[in-house]
Amino acid sequence: MTVKIAIIGAGSQSFGPATVRDVLLSEALAEAGVELALMDIVPEHLPGITAYARRVAERLGRRVQVTAGTALDAALDGAQFVVSAIEVDRYRYWAQDFHVPRHYGFMQIYGENGGPGGLFHALRNMGPTLQIAHRMEALCPDAVLLNFTNPESKLCQVVNTLTDVQAYGLCHGVAMGEAQIAAFLQRPVGELEMAACGMNHISWFQTIRDRATGKDLYPLLRARERAAAPLAHWDELALSRICLRVFGLWPSPGANHIGEYIRWAGEFLASSLLQYYYDPVDGHPWETGEIPQFIYSLGQNPTAVPLFGVEEGGGDAVGDRGAERHGQRPAATESGAVGRPAAAEGGTVGRPAATEGGAVGRPAAAEGGTVGRPAAAEGGTVGRPATTEATEGGPAPEHPLDPEALRPSGELAVPIMEALACGVRHTLGAVIVPNRGAIPGLDDDIAVEVPAVADGSGVHPWQMARLPEPVTAILRTQGSIQKLLVDAYVEGSRRLLLQSLLLDPTAHSYRNAVALINEMCGLQEGLLPEMGW
Repeated sequence: MTVKIAIIGAGSQSFGPATVRDVLLSEALAEAGVELALMDIVPEHLPGITAYARRVAERLGRRVQVTAGTALDAALDGAQFVVSAIEVDRYRYWAQDFHVPRHYGFMQIYGENGGPGGLFHALRNMGPTLQIAHRMEALCPDAVLLNFTNPESKLCQVVNTLTDVQAYGLCHGVAMGEAQIAAFLQRPVGELEMAACGMNHISWFQTIRDRATGKDLYPLLRARERAAAPLAHWDELALSRICLRVFGLWPSPGANHIGEYIRWAGEFLASSLLQYYYDPVDGHPWETGEIPQFIYSLGQNPTAVPLFGVEEGGGDAVGDRGAERHGQRPAATESGAVGRPAAAEGGTVGRPAATEGGAVGRPAAAEGGTVGRPAAAEGGTVGRPATTEATEGGPAPEHPLDPEALRPSGELAVPIMEALACGVRHTLGAVIVPNRGAIPGLDDDIAVEVPAVADGSGVHPWQMARLPEPVTAILRTQGSIQKLLVDAYVEGSRRLLLQSLLLDPTAHSYRNAVALINEMCGLQEGLLPEMGW
């Protein structure tokens, strides 16, 4: 029986091509037969990704039906799997999510998934995500929703609470943590047995062992962390290193994400001072339309750029020497890109590289059978994900069709499809599911991130050990924020949103919290649900 896979937001330059490529590389899905339904609300986004899907299918010799359109119902009708990767003018609104709360004294460091910015990001995406889920209930009630849209935990919370759709949130953040640990231990990821749990973008490793001997490697990690250069890969690792020393466990993915849930994290993310930098005298970027540079971390070396650019007189001595000294070209500004930032040249610690091997076939499991892990080069050099970014609204990138280019991304959507549709068993490093006792000490209905096994009978979360009390307390607070935010969405209540905001670790002023809510509801009117006091 042909497996119909609907990709909603197929024009995403991050997850669109990666998902298409992973589907077509899968031998198990190819044997079953595949129909790809590519859907995007922007018609101009579709020709490029459609042509890419057909080129890859031809290169691999796959017989696949590819359809594309802007109609959600047509894409969903009869689907077995629905992949969601959606955003609207992401960086314009992220600039608001970041700067407006800071104007009111909420010293969040990132504003994507946690903090006040994460609340408004979630509220913007709850409506479209629920629209997808409710249409699935009508058109493909047995289909599985595989969500890549952020904020993952909050969106999975709302889908699990308000619909009957089976949904799984997928993120490579834990794989980033595995790569960091491997770099400290100077071991390939495949030689290590690791397991982490928590919530999306703040998961904690309970297990770090030698895969061959079973030896606990946490003592060695603690020793290696103490011996490592204190400033190395500061923005990626500094906060995690302090958390290891204080709480005894290594968290992932990195400071910009973990720090959204920890009030004192600002000391450990230097790039937050540069994030979306602009001179307010010139007007706010959401007013001028000139979106300043998004900076993932200092690993991009964002200040090592020419004063005027090479097109104006061939560069300048200060910038040229700075770039040469650091061995890289300046990171490109990506205003409006959907998803995550492009990899800096040379790679930095913290983001997974493409799965090694490059073989045509289903996504390769890391040694030991866990899919979704990054490939760490020998000696601990860690790369970045295979998925690429481009400016929102542009055509799908021209991907070379040589065998080296057609590698699995390491994302977990296709392994879940292979398991549920074809009976191929996979161990999954991280899946976002309702807790239901998987992590002791947290409510059963909270969306948590845990390892799982997927097979023909379903996705089976692991039972994890109880986390240390301070870690559980951090997660418990976030669980309460998630549930209150869903209630605020359902009731259209700024009062419930205020409750959620005042629980946030960055909250410091009742009056400023009220003012922030009122301003953001005005700025993002039409994207946020209607909410009143």
